[in-house]
Amino acid sequence: MKTRNRLSVVVLFLTFVSCTNNKNVDLAIKNSPEEPREIVSDHYELFLPNTQEGLLILFPCFPCNAENTRTEFNIIDLAISNHIAVLLMNFNQHLWLSSQEKKELENIIMNAINKNSINASNTYIGGFSSGGNVSLLLADYLKSSKSPIQPQGVFIADSPIDLLALYENAQKTIKKNFSEIAVGEAKWIVEMLETDIGRGDTALVKYKMKSPYLSCINAINNLSALNDLEIRLYSEPDTAWWKKNRQAEYEDMNAYYIEQFTDDLTEMYGDENVTYIKTENRGYRSNGDRHPHSWSIIDENGLVNWILSKQK
Repeated sequence: MKTRNRLSVVVLFLTFVSCTNNKNVDLAIKNSPEEPREIVSDHYELFLPNTQEGLLILFPCFPCNAENTRTEFNIIDLAISNHIAVLLMNFNQHLWLSSQEKKELENIIMNAINKNSINASNTYIGGFSSGGNVSLLLADYLKSSKSPIQPQGVFIADSPIDLLALYENAQKTIKKNFSEIAVGEAKWIVEMLETDIGRGDTALVKYKMKSPYLSCINAINNLSALNDLEIRLYSEPDTAWWKKNRQAEYEDMNAYYIEQFTDDLTEMYGDENVTYIKTENRGYRSNGDRHPHSWSIIDENGLVNWILSKQK
């Protein structure tokens, strides 16, 4: 599958940019150990329980892969114990999807489902950082194209959903010149977006075509087919951490745009289908480093409970 060769990007991609209300009744979460069947391919890692009643598809952050997701997000054992198959995708280095890429992803997932006799009637798709952008756009495609894969829910974890805001905040970060890591990321982001999308007023049309969301015009036209599935949006707006480590204000963070995104999605789809989950002090990397831009902001038990509550 076509991907951009961005090997120079650091693993902390998009760390500078950027009301929990559980509407489901808590269910009994099982934690009994069960050895899953593991299938590894070039495109994914698949973990299958002995009895399978749900499917969780996860997309990694920009420079990451299935192995990184497995390391940073402790979901597999819990999901398997509750009869949920987990499909960890290797697809990365994308902030948006072309029509061809959406179709190719559908084919990869469909092949995994058919080859391994997976029950896909209770499917959830989600991703961290840029993987959340991919998840939203793919879910919309699957719904609008009447794909055999019909997700029941989609979720993101601190994703840069507004690409124009990502570009503008990267420019601000370069001017601040505070953190070497942040400035390096920002220069790379500006170069990539100017190369692939353009600059100035003429680029707005392309941003509208590619970005999951544009806050400046409240545009969610690329997500117009999500009306009958549930949407969860996670972020951890630790303003003190971002100020200390990146000299970033709340308006520079992914959380700021996710909150606006929540409002616009709610206006379109209703508050019963859209949930913004704002976390506190959950963001830690697997090595123990504190970082609010992490997979760990998602509560694994809450996620599994959400999936179980929608079993057909």
